[in-house]
Amino acid sequence: MAGPKTDRRQQHGEVSRKRILDAAVEIAAERGYEGTSMSLVRQRSGLPNSSIYWHFKDKDDLFAAVIERSYQLWRERLMAVWNQWPADADRRAKARAMARAMTASLQDRPEFLRLGLMLTLENRPVETKARERFVAIRAEVLDFARTEFRTVLDEIPEDRREEVADRLATLTLAASDGLFVAYHLAPGTFDLAAGFAELGDTLESSIDRWIARTRA
Repeated sequence: MAGPKTDRRQQHGEVSRKRILDAAVEIAAERGYEGTSMSLVRQRSGLPNSSIYWHFKDKDDLFAAVIERSYQLWRERLMAVWNQWPADADRRAKARAMARAMTASLQDRPEFLRLGLMLTLENRPVETKARERFVAIRAEVLDFARTEFRTVLDEIPEDRREEVADRLATLTLAASDGLFVAYHLAPGTFDLAAGFAELGDTLESSIDRWIARTRA
């Protein structure tokens, strides 16, 4: 059984780790991935090198942790909204609620998406751990979207359902990326909520068309 000293050390370690991650996020927002150094993180966090390198072996390891933490927080936020709706809930009402939740979550500019897209667009000879984690996250999100689309496509023959679900999931993810970038380019004027509402309507129309084809 852990004693008081062990508990205090663990709490201190968690606080230190959070300070390091927060410092990395702040600097990356100002300077980007390339402009962020472990030295700057040390200065911003106020922690010694020994503490920083105890938690993270290098900058890539640190950014992978930044992306992971941000993604988990973002995912928990959206799933809390998603899980409020029963399986037999009205499809359109549920979609509208999720569009609002996505809008709010992306207006907070989640680090995992901003940094992940940045790393994805860079042509690096060696794959970074942070980029690998972002790619894995996107695969996880895409798989979740496919699963959910399959549940609303039960009127489509099973041999076509997987294909249609994949198309819709891929479109959803690609369009969400585009909306996020557009919002970043003009946060004061771009209507992110309207963009997601339009995306939702487009997906609903597409689902209805696919179902209608199977009835024809």
